[in-house]
Amino acid sequence: MNNLIVYCEIEDGIVSDVSLELLTKGRSLANQLGCKLEALAIGSKLDNIGSVVFPYGVDKLYIADDERLAVYTTLPHSSILINLFKEIKPQICLMGATCIGRDLGPRVSSALHSGLTADCTALEIGDHADNKANKKYENLLYQIRPAFGGNIVATIVNPDCRPQMATVREGVMKKEILDENYKGETEKLEVSKYVNNEDFVIEIIERHIEKSKINIKSSPIIIAGGYGVGSKEGFDTLHKFAEMINAEVGASRAAVDAGFCEKERQIGQTGVTVRPKLYIACGISGQIQHIAGMQESSMIISVNNDPNAPINSIADIVITGTVEEVLPKLIKYYKKNSK
Repeated sequence: MNNLIVYCEIEDGIVSDVSLELLTKGRSLANQLGCKLEALAIGSKLDNIGSVVFPYGVDKLYIADDERLAVYTTLPHSSILINLFKEIKPQICLMGATCIGRDLGPRVSSALHSGLTADCTALEIGDHADNKANKKYENLLYQIRPAFGGNIVATIVNPDCRPQMATVREGVMKKEILDENYKGETEKLEVSKYVNNEDFVIEIIERHIEKSKINIKSSPIIIAGGYGVGSKEGFDTLHKFAEMINAEVGASRAAVDAGFCEKERQIGQTGVTVRPKLYIACGISGQIQHIAGMQESSMIISVNNDPNAPINSIADIVITGTVEEVLPKLIKYYKKNSK
């Protein structure tokens, strides 16, 4: 049976978190399908990649190692995936919905006429019946994502074309080692077999990457503000409270669009996905796009003056009232009880 493969994104010899998350999910899907989990690593000096990915349950690792592949460029990476997939014919390919994945995925799917679903929030295996054509399909990849501006959750299937391709945002899936001692097979690809010299027409002369100064993804406590916070000054209060309890400040898209907060702090389908131990949602209505980015939080507290706000339905604790009323009381209570 054709296998499931995950494209591993590598930067400075380090496998990205989203790739490891997809390997975890890929192992689960491969178990359901009764097939092998494979991984593809492209870059330079990749001798230690196996020790990183095999514990996630990878049965076979393909490595394309060449100095010219050290930095991602579109043409050679695309050629490797396209030509390798023609050879091994995977049934499913998963990759991160990153800058690289969004560049690479559509090129590969277009060349293979396979189709691709972007920004999935869930992946499952299931059956599908095409009543019009009187056909039944088994063990398809359910590619689940918000659609129509987030008003519905769509389940997309690809019955006939292979591979079934999907991209997933970082943080959506859990990253979990299967077995520290798990050992798979490694196959080193002959790069010249898959890439023409013409594909290296672009040469990287200088490369500058500015690391983000905001990292809300790894914070155990997040205080997130929505449009209901009302202003930049309102967010100043959130920052004050966050500093007191060693938390990070997040925001909904509505708050970012209103100019209350930086784009880097946006949580949701078009922002980052977070899984903190505590998520305090202040003045956030809870549209599906936002919920998709924080619903895996261990505990959710909602502060909202609308008792029927959608976010209240997933909150563990609901405090009904305006942010202006409630937040100063929370700060006062914390100061009183933290001495």
